[in-house]
Formats: sequence, C-alpha cells, structure tokens
Amino acid sequence: MNIKELDIAGCYLVTLPHFKDERGTFVKTFHEENFKGTALEGFELKEEFYSVSKQNVLRGLHFQTPPAAHDKLVYCIQGLVIDFFLDIRTGSKTYGKHLIVELSAEKPELLFLPKGIAHGFLTQSEYATLVYKTNYMYSPEHDDGILWSSLDLDLPEADYIVSERDQSFLDVKNYKSPF
Repeated sequence: MNIKELDIAGCYLVTLPHFKDERGTFVKTFHEENFKGTALEGFELKEEFYSVSKQNVLRGLHFQTPPAAHDKLVYCIQGLVIDFFLDIRTGSKTYGKHLIVELSAEKPELLFLPKGIAHGFLTQSEYATLVYKTNYMYSPEHDDGILWSSLDLDLPEADYIVSERDQSFLDVKNYKSPF
C-alpha cells in the first residue's frame, strides 16, 4: 500500500494493492499489518456500510460529533465520484480548508478521514457504490452535517439530486464546531 498524506492534516489517500488478469480484478481493501508504522495504525474497525447513488446525486457534508465521532475509510467499488471533505477541527492548521479527490472503481484507492472532517461526494457515473469503514458505530443523535453549497466547491454543473436533510444543514459560516 502506498499511503500519501493530503493537504489537510491527518487525511490520507491510500493506493490499494490490486491484481488484474483475464478473469477480472482482485483488490485488498484492508490489512491491519499494512498500517503498522503509519498514521493509520490502530484503526479499529467497528462498522462497515455502503451507499449506492445515481448519477448527479450529491451527499454530504456528513460527520458524527463527539463523543461518537469516528475516523473513516472510504473507497469506491463501482463507478466514479468526486469526493470532497472539509476540516472542521478548530485547533487544526488546516481548519476551514476543503479538498476534492476523485474516487473510482478503476483506480483502487482508499481515503482516510479522521475525526473532525466533514465528508461528501457527487456521483459522476450512472451509478456509484462507496464503502465506508468506521471505528465508531453510527449514532443518530450525533449525526450532523454542513451545507455543501456553503463551500466554494469546484464541481461540474448539473441538476444535483440532494436530500432534504442535506439541504437543511447549517452554512459553514454559522456552524459552531465541537471539534
């Protein structure tokens, strides 16, 4: 695994080991030993889930607040998404900064996002499936978000499909971070 730190402290993009032949592709998405001696060491998997989204579905920006905050591993197993995330850790040198990366099934990569990072994505392909591994279980009372459109995101123009819930989140300027 090649682990590269991104321009937001504590966020990493991991190139996953994969093998292709005439039968198809094999991808190793998690191997605890590969994280030893890296910033991802100690990630203790507590829950795994996935979402399937149609083209132009925009989800986010989502996170869980303390004490149920979690680190998250995200990767795409079908299609292509534009993934975006925002640092809402008040003591961080990159507080308020956001980044955009592409995740796709064609290029097996895993995105590591620590506690205090709000996460979202826009589906570019007909369908996309994202898998999430977290080190804390889902807690509805700690589930929160920030309005995606309050960031200056450089996204392709389209008629986005956004849930009412995601449209109701507070603007980033009015959000008081608990991190």
